[in-house]
Amino acid sequence: MRLSQYFLPTLKENPTEAQIVSHRLMLRAGMIRQSAAGIYTWLPMGLRVLRNIERIVREEMDRAGAQEVLMPTIQSADLWRESGRYDAYGKEMLRIVDRHDREMLYGPTNEELITQIFRDNVRTYRELPRTLYQIQLKFRDEVRPRFGVMRGREFLMKDAYSFDVDYESAKKSYETMFNVYFKTFKRLGVTAIPMRADSGAIGGDLSHEFHILAETGESGVFYDVAYDDLMARDQVDLETVSKLYAATDEKHDPNHPDAPPPDRIRTARGIEVGQVFYLGTKYSKAMNLVLPGPDGAEIVPEMGCYGIGVSRLVGAIIEARHDDKGIQWPESIAPFQVGLINLKAGDAAVDAACEDLYAKLPSCLYDDRDERAGVKFADMDLIGLPWQVVIGPKGVAAGIVELKSRATGEKQELSVESALARLNS
Repeated sequence: MRLSQYFLPTLKENPTEAQIVSHRLMLRAGMIRQSAAGIYTWLPMGLRVLRNIERIVREEMDRAGAQEVLMPTIQSADLWRESGRYDAYGKEMLRIVDRHDREMLYGPTNEELITQIFRDNVRTYRELPRTLYQIQLKFRDEVRPRFGVMRGREFLMKDAYSFDVDYESAKKSYETMFNVYFKTFKRLGVTAIPMRADSGAIGGDLSHEFHILAETGESGVFYDVAYDDLMARDQVDLETVSKLYAATDEKHDPNHPDAPPPDRIRTARGIEVGQVFYLGTKYSKAMNLVLPGPDGAEIVPEMGCYGIGVSRLVGAIIEARHDDKGIQWPESIAPFQVGLINLKAGDAAVDAACEDLYAKLPSCLYDDRDERAGVKFADMDLIGLPWQVVIGPKGVAAGIVELKSRATGEKQELSVESALARLNS
């Protein structure tokens, strides 16, 4: 993509309404623009990152055997009355009355609807276990939306729901999703610590939150040093994790029976980006989801619920990976892998060298604008692409380009062939 043709409305100054780093940088880097309080339009650069995160989440869910569906955003109030949550949920739920005076709502979550789908379409225990998921816009009418996409009213979320024959099977599904989250966050280039959590309005009696570690995180996090080893693994078991201490500052208790000695406690800041819940029969029983079991007796399926804030992750990853110049995207989710900078647009030799390299780079944002070098360098650092390739008159004459790593700031002068080999590796 040529930057001269790309819709990228960057800002030089920090917007006054932005209170945290990710909100400032997303506005300055031309990723989002506010449409209403807590509601944002995703511009091309931001949407590319959002779709890359979505892709990784989808790949890991599919690999674990979950199947994707897409449920409507508008739901019937009658379903929520079946579960008993309609009046209990609170003002965060946006309630709607249609032209036929039917009470509807903009779904903040989907336990009721997915339970109805199973109740109406599954006939025997032999069809279990099943895990269905979706990546869908949600709406919760936050009383004080703030911090950009970190606490908006409309947000993109992955929500998954498992159905099992009994508790032991449900626990296995819970552990499977637990590992999906470990793998997902690792691929996103961040460290996420799981900690036991309250289930809140969702319900259930087993739940873990996943907090991304970030110096500018919203919560203090205290965790056992054993997590350092755990984070390096490809597979973890729930029993091992459950024995390790981890808590936010609100719940941290150094005298808790599970708390390790002070020299084994790490302290950090964290941002919640996902939560997993064992629901039991909270919804299946309330909504009369009953199936014939293996011995002919009826069973009430055990359920689990698993959420990841996909749009929130964009802000959280920026909080974890930035410097005073801008964003530092992990390669796995970067909107483009390479930023190609033409130091003298209009110079025939430099233009030709840039065009040749541009044609060989499959994921490249080419700054072909007639701008000062300082402006181009500042914009590339701001948007945070993993690699920058700089081509100018002196480099063309010498047959070299400058290759810069955005994460480390390291610069190298290389031949075009060597730079291409490095980028392709």
